[in-house]
Amino acid sequence: MVNRNQICKACDGTGLLADDESWQYSCTVCNGDGTFTSGDSPEPAKPFSVDENNRTLE
Repeated sequence: MVNRNQICKACDGTGLLADDESWQYSCTVCNGDGTFTSGDSPEPAKPFSVDENNRTLE
């Protein structure tokens, strides 16, 4: 069971984000694992690619 204080606020612990067109992609804050603890960096480990509509490319 995950401590509620460590659940990623950006994706609410699901590990997925969705844009306004309902395209789903891995959460860029928690790297898709759904947890975010103190000391973790909210910045991605490496830059990620986006298309012309600013959607994340995997």
